Amino acid sequence: MAEGDGDDDGGPDGGELTYADAGVDIDASEAATAALIGAVGADTEAEGSGSEYAGLLDIGDRYLALATDGVGTKLLVAEALDDYSTVGIDCIAMNVNDLVAAGVRPVAFVDYLAVDEPDERFAEQVGEGLARGAELADMELVGGETAVMPEVVRGLDLAGTCAGLAAKDGVFDGRAEPGDALVGWPSSGIHSNGLTLAREAVTRDHAYADPCPFGGYETLGDALLEPTAIYTDLLDPMREHGVRGAAHVTGGGWTNLERLGGHRYVIDDAFDPQPVFEFVRSEGNVSDEEMYRTFNMGTGFVAAVDPDAAEPLADATDGRVIGRVEAGAADAGADDGASVAIRGLEL
Repeated sequence: MAEGDGDDDGGPDGGELTYADAGVDIDASEAATAALIGAVGADTEAEGSGSEYAGLLDIGDRYLALATDGVGTKLLVAEALDDYSTVGIDCIAMNVNDLVAAGVRPVAFVDYLAVDEPDERFAEQVGEGLARGAELADMELVGGETAVMPEVVRGLDLAGTCAGLAAKDGVFDGRAEPGDALVGWPSSGIHSNGLTLAREAVTRDHAYADPCPFGGYETLGDALLEPTAIYTDLLDPMREHGVRGAAHVTGGGWTNLERLGGHRYVIDDAFDPQPVFEFVRSEGNVSDEEMYRTFNMGTGFVAAVDPDAAEPLADATDGRVIGRVEAGAADAGADDGASVAIRGLEL
């Protein structure tokens, strides 16, 4: 679909598509999460940890860390293609990557599979994916629960909880400093966030089983099902090179960098987006700003580190220096001054 085709009033009927149009309002979601945390009185940060990605519990000489997440509407693509072989990897990845962003090594995982009716075939596929994800993350699967709830669930839902351990001096401070360099690592594709927008865009004029018009995949659905990258192997190099804080570029896209403090994050050499992102953008007539606020756009993980350590860290991994941290409005005393500048956009 050419830019500007369709109705002028936007939305999913042919005009410019946004994540909110597709059914997910990030601002409303964050407000609801804040209300939940406030209602239960949860303090999700251990004192001095600065973690924005995991709940940390002081257990004496170490922190016990917990993270929980699911696969989201990527499951609808798996259902359409009748292929659940990779969604277990996504479930593992979305959890362990949050622990890695906190500087915590994942050690154990439990899954929760809710179904409308039992099906040994797809349960086996999900299990194989979970086992593969745990292998890639170098951790143990220690159990799980399968619930049959036909009046609550249509098809299936998959989520899990990951536990990790870290020495008290091993967790990241979680706060960048002006002058820091930003090192990034590539994503494998869309990962397991923003799929509501991606699905709405792709299925405007196509089906998941349609041949993929760009290389590497048999169908469009296969491109959307590309498993989320797992970044556990970055933990040791990041610690060795003195990383201050890291960001898992997931829900909220590049605005996740703002979790590292109220600075200005200037990205001038991000990894190129995979072709699937351009297909989503063009088919959904999605603005560039909306794309970068929703998706990882080719870079799945970012760390803030002293400039002298940035190139050595990048050389020790498959990363590269992608930008820098500058003073933002918050550094001058404003209440909210974090921003991200990337490819001519100010997010």
